[in-house]
Amino acid sequence: MGTPDIAVPCLEALVAWSAGPVRVVTQPDRPAGRSGQPQPSPVKARALELGLEVAQPQRLRHDEGILAWLAQPRPEVIVVVAFGQILPRAVLDLPVHGCINVHFSALPRYRGAAPVQWALIRGEEVTAVDTMLMDEGLDTGPVLLSRKVPIEDEENAGELAARLRDVAPMVLSKTLKEWVAGRLTPTDQDSSQATPAPRLTKEDGRLDWSRPAKELANRVRGVTPWPGAMAEVGGQELKVLRARPSVVADASAAPGEVCGVDAEHGLLVATGDGALWLRQVQAPGRRAVSGAAYAAGRRLAVRDRCEGDSDGG
Repeated sequence: MGTPDIAVPCLEALVAWSAGPVRVVTQPDRPAGRSGQPQPSPVKARALELGLEVAQPQRLRHDEGILAWLAQPRPEVIVVVAFGQILPRAVLDLPVHGCINVHFSALPRYRGAAPVQWALIRGEEVTAVDTMLMDEGLDTGPVLLSRKVPIEDEENAGELAARLRDVAPMVLSKTLKEWVAGRLTPTDQDSSQATPAPRLTKEDGRLDWSRPAKELANRVRGVTPWPGAMAEVGGQELKVLRARPSVVADASAAPGEVCGVDAEHGLLVATGDGALWLRQVQAPGRRAVSGAAYAAGRRLAVRDRCEGDSDGG
């Protein structure tokens, strides 16, 4: 059971590892692109290429047909990777060896739909690929296996997800072999240490210049590529693709004011604590350019005003 691109390598690993048929459950086709036409999920597209049976229930818990389909024959295990729906008890109890979830954080931290993004927004230096035995809670089941993954400097959510998707099949394959053989002992999560990772909204990408520069840089990383970090710069709405805190700042500049422009580092904007280099930006309908090139094209000068707002997440 899975939906986005990050789940595809695990599907491919299951096909290579499994001795029997693999059935796939994914989300229904959704409108995408400029045409707005329904498009299959990456998991569905790859499953059909592999010649696998695919089901797309609107709501798993209310679909009696899908429950019957899953039960014939009874599966040994159900693997869940970013599926996007809560599994009802009837599904959790169905497989011989239970339902195993691949989660992209070090549980119990960052339970929820966007663990990669929130780990970056919160400035974590290490994350993980975890497997857990699922229960009826949201990412609350006992952990089976965990592999820590260091987060690279200035890495954004898209780049980190790409690395984690390559690690996930190895963790999943080892989990399945050891779990089915009875060589893994589930470890209960310490729920007192849990942190949420809710699905992002467009408002999560709004930059609030009153916040510290380091915090803003982490937010840019966490919301890239979606929903994208947005702010008003020199009277124009602007997407910030790359940013870095400055080691120096103009203490007299108010948050949101331009502090300087540098060909190498970009456009420097004052924040509530320090200043932020806008290294790569994109204006509406335009290609991405360096912060310095944008400033030159817009003729931005020191003390020009940038605007933005956010509730801080």
